[in-house]
Amino acid sequence: MDNRKTLTNHVRRMAESLVRMGVEHAVISPGSRSTPLAYALASTEQVDVHLHVDERSAGFFALGIAKATQLPVILLCTSGTAASNYHPAVTEAYYARVPLIVITADRPHELRDVGAPQAIRQMGMFGEHVKYDVDLPIPEDSTAVDDYLERQIARSVGMALTEPKGPVHLNAPFREPLLIDFEQPVPSITFMERIAGHMSMSADQEGQLSNLVGSATRGVLIMGEWIPGFDKSKVWAFAERMNWPVLCDPLSNLRTEVPESCKHLCIDTYDALLKNKGFAAEAGPDTVIQIGPQPVSKPLTLFLKNVRPQTFVVVDEAPIFRDPLGIATHHVQVNPMEVLSMDFESRQESSFTKKWTAANDLASTLTESFRSEGIQEGDYIRTFLASLPEGSDLISGSSMPIRDLDTYFRKTERDIALFSNRGANGIDGVVSTALGIQIARRRPAWLLIGDLSFMHDVNGLLISRMETMDLTIMVSNNDGGGIFSYLPQASVQNHFEQLFGTPTGLSFAPIADMYGIQYELVSSIEQLETQLTKEKTAPLRIIEMISEREQNVQAHRELWRYIGEELERNEF
Repeated sequence: MDNRKTLTNHVRRMAESLVRMGVEHAVISPGSRSTPLAYALASTEQVDVHLHVDERSAGFFALGIAKATQLPVILLCTSGTAASNYHPAVTEAYYARVPLIVITADRPHELRDVGAPQAIRQMGMFGEHVKYDVDLPIPEDSTAVDDYLERQIARSVGMALTEPKGPVHLNAPFREPLLIDFEQPVPSITFMERIAGHMSMSADQEGQLSNLVGSATRGVLIMGEWIPGFDKSKVWAFAERMNWPVLCDPLSNLRTEVPESCKHLCIDTYDALLKNKGFAAEAGPDTVIQIGPQPVSKPLTLFLKNVRPQTFVVVDEAPIFRDPLGIATHHVQVNPMEVLSMDFESRQESSFTKKWTAANDLASTLTESFRSEGIQEGDYIRTFLASLPEGSDLISGSSMPIRDLDTYFRKTERDIALFSNRGANGIDGVVSTALGIQIARRRPAWLLIGDLSFMHDVNGLLISRMETMDLTIMVSNNDGGGIFSYLPQASVQNHFEQLFGTPTGLSFAPIADMYGIQYELVSSIEQLETQLTKEKTAPLRIIEMISEREQNVQAHRELWRYIGEELERNEF
């Protein structure tokens, strides 16, 4: 077999093995050394190929697709620093448990560490942020190499999909020449299929858990981030059987499509409630079941650390269970639906549940009716959320956007799915993640993002020149890093604006003009309401909402004080 046939066999075998393992999407950044595999993937009908010229944004775009589908997504680039730009997205994927198949093309071994161009040490470059990495062999005419290649791909994808899911790294060296034979047929694959089972509990284990949970008199279910598509009915059936309040993080996707019979158990204002010391002192649980990551709310974190429930059960399919507070007493390593489907006996005190539900009703009413002087982000966000249409996806930036969603996104019967990058809680790559989610789910998408985070990933918009998308970007522009105004740094005026406020004075109109994006600037609620009713005339739209950081902080604190006063007046 000549060199071209050998290379073609190698990369086609890689592509076919990846398809056999469930890969449907590949995000490719153009480059020379990755040419043969890029050609192989582009000519594979079962793979939807997306081209992105900026590797950092490409990484987050792939992350968005993988987050939305929970299927492995290929991320392919050439050798050298192109691969280095994947690291932020790889890090987020590792901590958010998202399956990425990172393939970095490389120089052959004889060109490493000898001063060859675009040759860096790529093996191990992602460190502890990948679950598995392997340096694949140079293509050669060898049955042993073919078999090894297929099984390494199977192992890698299997690792990416095994809880905790996460990224894996395949380093693929190629010698020149790099062109393949497009007429050469796909080789016969010997490794056919991965069959993965699911964990379940034995009768003894179920009995042990039943004794723990059944003895609770003040039980609470805490639901962290969950990707849409799970069986919500099992969560609410469990809550009804137990009569437990359910503290629903906005990313739990349990604040949407809430059954009428369970609305009273859906606690969606706990962040505001637990800022009140009186309520927090009376609302402590003796038993907690937590599913998913720790919710975004800091008051909830402080509350749980202070209470330290005598039974704190973390249900997590992974052996590295999530317990950032260090207060878990039991880890149940199983699919959460197994636990929620169990028929526990409940001794729940109805007065405890009524305290939570009555306080939540009051705080919800107060939040909806509260108005402050001037225009602040909460008013914008409340108005925007009320207008979100049925069947929409909402992607949130980190820092203030996700916290404002925690405050203002109320339980609803509408089908709205929420997403955010909360693995490492970074502000980078948010635009690209949103575009990846929209491409994967093909539903109208809305991105709520701050001005600095938007600037951080403007290059993410490049892919909109090559793909048809449906995204509205709601930019909350307070001219700087708004969240720092809520932190202790804000009490020290010296250098605050220089180091933390970081005002830029930028407008996003020129960016919209450059990319051909529909653009609107609003500085009042009336203007926002008008724009939200206007027809979307381009695939992408930016609505820039102007506010002031000081007013935002003051309005938020007035709302929290208002709720606290009413809680005390009503003796919750």
